[in-house]
Amino acid sequence: MSVDITPINLGISNCYLLNTGGGFVLVDTGAASRRAQLEAALAAAGCQPGNLALILLTHGDFDHSANAEYLRDRYGAPVALHADDVGMIMSQDMRWGRKPTPDRFLLFFRIISILAPVAAPKPFQVDHSFRDEFDLAPFGLTAEIIPLPGHSKGSVGVLTEERDLICGDLLMSVFRPQLHFLIDDMAAARASIESLKGRDVRTVYPGHGRPFPMIQYLARYL
Repeated sequence: MSVDITPINLGISNCYLLNTGGGFVLVDTGAASRRAQLEAALAAAGCQPGNLALILLTHGDFDHSANAEYLRDRYGAPVALHADDVGMIMSQDMRWGRKPTPDRFLLFFRIISILAPVAAPKPFQVDHSFRDEFDLAPFGLTAEIIPLPGHSKGSVGVLTEERDLICGDLLMSVFRPQLHFLIDDMAAARASIESLKGRDVRTVYPGHGRPFPMIQYLARYL
């Protein structure tokens, strides 16, 4: 069954609501300051307490995870995150698990990282942490979680049967399709890109910016 992806633009970052036909899966949750906007978008799509099956975080940064605990409590949906980023959630420190000096750390992101402690929510525990595989079928979703380290160690993406990819913060398209402003491990990021070449990705849904055809990025990357 095809998966309907609804982008939710929350200004600083994007969330994606996946309609499984019998319920919903939310990928990322945005910053706490955009909570009301997020809930309005969920309601408009028909997502409400009782039919949200899962909250999946692509990584642990606050601009993607800040509303996760609130939504879990209000909507009754468990939160899932790769084990390598759980410490980021538990500490609410964007530097957790990252190098003292990331391989790519542009000025714009330096400013955001300075402001992050003010915007970060209190630490919380996720319901599901995973390393190798996490089956989405019990939550009604026919899609695959794939590891996409580079931005953080525990970064993941969601690849649907239609070959659409929610990529978290590996790639972005604020100006044009490119690697994210913050790449902790460039070698890992490049390996993640290489791993996507054989997956016939159609459309990329990034954590920041507009969706774009994967071929548009690969044309520049190659």
